[in-house]
Amino acid sequence: MTTARRIVILTDGHCDSHTAKTAICVVRYRPEEVVAVLDREAAGKTCGDVLGVGDDIPIVASLSEATGANTLLIGIAPPGGKIPQSWRPIVLEAIEQGLTIVSGLHEFLRDDPEFSREAKQNGVALVDLRANDERDVASGVPFREECLRLHTIANDCSCGKMVAAVEVAQGLCQAGVDTAFAATGQTGIMVAGEGCAIDRVIADFVSGAAEKLVLANQHRDAIVVEGQGSLFHPRYSAVTLGLLHGVKPDGLILCYEMGRRVVFGMEDYRLPALPNVIEFYETAARIMHPCRVIGVAVNGQKFSDTEVEIECRRVETELKLPACDVIRHGPTKLVEAAVELRKSL
Repeated sequence: MTTARRIVILTDGHCDSHTAKTAICVVRYRPEEVVAVLDREAAGKTCGDVLGVGDDIPIVASLSEATGANTLLIGIAPPGGKIPQSWRPIVLEAIEQGLTIVSGLHEFLRDDPEFSREAKQNGVALVDLRANDERDVASGVPFREECLRLHTIANDCSCGKMVAAVEVAQGLCQAGVDTAFAATGQTGIMVAGEGCAIDRVIADFVSGAAEKLVLANQHRDAIVVEGQGSLFHPRYSAVTLGLLHGVKPDGLILCYEMGRRVVFGMEDYRLPALPNVIEFYETAARIMHPCRVIGVAVNGQKFSDTEVEIECRRVETELKLPACDVIRHGPTKLVEAAVELRKSL
């Protein structure tokens, strides 16, 4: 019998919405598994206070306060994917206490001599969510036509592609459409319990790995595949295109963050207008399969309800597509667009 996960999430000193997106999404979608968040700067507050999700889940200053935890999750996704040096004593303490250590960073726990040695001595599992052995190129095998393939895309990274994918997948299930959420990143894998971290796959095999995610789920009525990066991002466009071509989606859901004008972390690069984003993605997708954008997920986390409502109306008028903030409004508009697309296939 598998022991249920009881997670303490480590964010120590990194509670901003971009860096702590792994923590925020796990708290949002797996709150029943989260015992506490460990962050000494915010200790004494709640997740609802600091992260905006999780209500009364406590933020604690030490592992000893996370009573009942059996898993320590590295809850951040920093540029470069390395564990902060100041966290090493906390991770080592967790290993000594027998907690399973889970990380989605590019720097693998198992490759760290000290972590590996201590884990072996204490009989502790080190779980690297990004680890994979994908070595298959795409075969081009036809997918089952009756299965709708949706894919979330964006004009930049960290715009809410995973959140939109989960919300739309859940919404379709509630509408009676048997739908799978296919995770392609470390946070999505924590939420779904399975998937493939596409950005850790060797370039030649990205499309093949994406293809396998579809093949594994195409017995369902629909699949919503989590997007990664952006075709407009100077660093991450390669993985985005490989994923897009491997999935060969029928429909795309465009995600973007309100107010963002430049590429996140690369301020010398301005973001293109949304119509240009749509045109470029549709052109790239149609190389492999007929495809179109069916709706827009607006990330309005930094704005008021009124401001988001005005933005959604503006986008709908400009793009002639349904637009909503899936957290504020729910995903109904996007779910309805997906259902209509499925009828037309």
